[in-house]
Amino acid sequence: MTQPTDEAAVEFADDHDAPIGYMQRTRGWYLGLGYDNPYRWAHYTDAPFQPLTKPLAECSVALITTAAPFQADKGDQGPGAAYNARAKFYAVYSGDTAQDHDLRVSHVAIDRKHTHMQDSGSWFPLPALRAAAAAGRIGQVSQRFHGAPTNRSQRHTIDVDGPELLKRCREDGADVAVLVANCPVCHQTLSLVARYLEAQGIATVLMGCAKDIVEHVGVPRLLFSDFPLGNAAGKPHDARSQAETLALALRLLESAPAARTTVQSPQRWSESFDWKLDYANIDRALPEELSRLRAEAEQARITAKALRESSLSPP
Repeated sequence: MTQPTDEAAVEFADDHDAPIGYMQRTRGWYLGLGYDNPYRWAHYTDAPFQPLTKPLAECSVALITTAAPFQADKGDQGPGAAYNARAKFYAVYSGDTAQDHDLRVSHVAIDRKHTHMQDSGSWFPLPALRAAAAAGRIGQVSQRFHGAPTNRSQRHTIDVDGPELLKRCREDGADVAVLVANCPVCHQTLSLVARYLEAQGIATVLMGCAKDIVEHVGVPRLLFSDFPLGNAAGKPHDARSQAETLALALRLLESAPAARTTVQSPQRWSESFDWKLDYANIDRALPEELSRLRAEAEQARITAKALRESSLSPP
């Protein structure tokens, strides 16, 4: 006998209005495109934890991003550009935080349907960090920000990129690091970097939109924003959203009681949750689209492999 319910009376949220399961969604997507070797995501059951050793108002804060510097000779990297493997980078880079920079995310698998990628403040919160320093919320922004390559090789991230990022953070006298992720693999990459830095004494907070991936890896602190990928630092063209998002991340740096602390931003992307049903959803792809998508995915894979191999080859 069916038991009566009063769900309508209490006005529960729709069951689909929940964080996207990116690991499951991307696995289904690539299986649907014909790739039958599912990717294994990094996974730990523990996480390192470094409490702040002094007030945040006295700390030097490093910013670590997976966004790529604009390269005029590398094809379309503008708002709305399709995935562009040529625009990727394969080695750690750094930039002067006293200057403005044109960083793009056209090289990663972010949500290109529900966000326009016109405001870099959504993925590169350097202006917001400068404002926090000017207000005395943090001691200072470290002299340089650093770019972490989005690398599917977890071993390369752990053995090569992590140590290099640690070296540069230490050269700049960074006490803490704010890491901002974009695509699914970016979230894994920066989770591994956060773990590495934290184990070496630099407190970290990761700002991300793929909660399942970050928590699967296991990080010290995660500020989760339930937004489309590419907006981990706040809504585009919304200074208040970006300031509040960074403020939550900084507060989490101070207040996390232990490793694997996740705080979810109370901000909502929109009143509709339909965007959550679209990303990499093979069931929503029209049959006539699949052959085109398969060809694009394979060409991107070939291009990225060639560029990666050439960048890692000795001169």
